[in-house]
Amino acid sequence: MDRKTFIKTTIGVFAVAIPAYAIISCSGSDDSNSNDPGGNDPNCLQNGARASSISSNHGHSLTVSRNDVEAGAEKTYSIEGSAGHVHNVTVSTENFSSLQNNGQINLDSTSGSGHTHAVTISCA
Repeated sequence: MDRKTFIKTTIGVFAVAIPAYAIISCSGSDDSNSNDPGGNDPNCLQNGARASSISSNHGHSLTVSRNDVEAGAEKTYSIEGSAGHVHNVTVSTENFSSLQNNGQINLDSTSGSGHTHAVTISCA
């Protein structure tokens, strides 16, 4: 079965099964502020945080546990990931305060292999 036939067949099946008042829509954009496909708003105290952006990334990653967010004590994290060299990012008590209020923080990594990275940390 080709794609066109599949779509026509599928729409025909749904047209019979879905009441006339139901509306089906697909969109390439999401107007909500949620990063969770389940529709839940990101919450650092419940879910921790992650690096939502690392500039010029080549394998670095960062996860901040919910326990770390709750504790709020300054902590240094390695963002090595699969990059094969180390960079560190220090999250201050002030940064944790922002995360506890579901804010986003922007930090710079330490130098490693002759370069640094700008790191954005957001609630998961």
